[in-house]
Amino acid sequence: MHDRVRLVIPSHPKFLCLVRDLTVRMGRITNVTEEEIEDLKLAVDEACSNVIRHAYKGDTTKRIVVQFKTGPGGLEVIIEDNGLKADPSVIRGRDLDDVKPGGLGVHFIRRTFDRVEFDPKKQLGNRLRLTKYLKTNHEN
Repeated sequence: MHDRVRLVIPSHPKFLCLVRDLTVRMGRITNVTEEEIEDLKLAVDEACSNVIRHAYKGDTTKRIVVQFKTGPGGLEVIIEDNGLKADPSVIRGRDLDDVKPGGLGVHFIRRTFDRVEFDPKKQLGNRLRLTKYLKTNHEN
């Protein structure tokens, strides 16, 4: 069985707490470990913060759609906006040897999720798909 939950929030950082809370709950429903849930929460928060910062250039009057899909294979998080189109070929985290605060969100998102991809079919804005596969018992 596959379940879907859709959350639409204004593009204001004060609403990211709702995204974090729902991410935690969906992780628990999907039976992800508590440690992984914490990473998922931070990674999804970072991805939504990047929408506000980069796609919307700080404009808090837009909207962000976050959709969670659960199933026997894991959890998929889809984040959509109607902001400036991202170019996935140039999205990189800061060099890890450059020790300073910030700029590590992309590394963290890619480390946390098993698949990270932009949907090229979305004409206006961005659709980011983040997939976390459940580990089967023989993988533990």
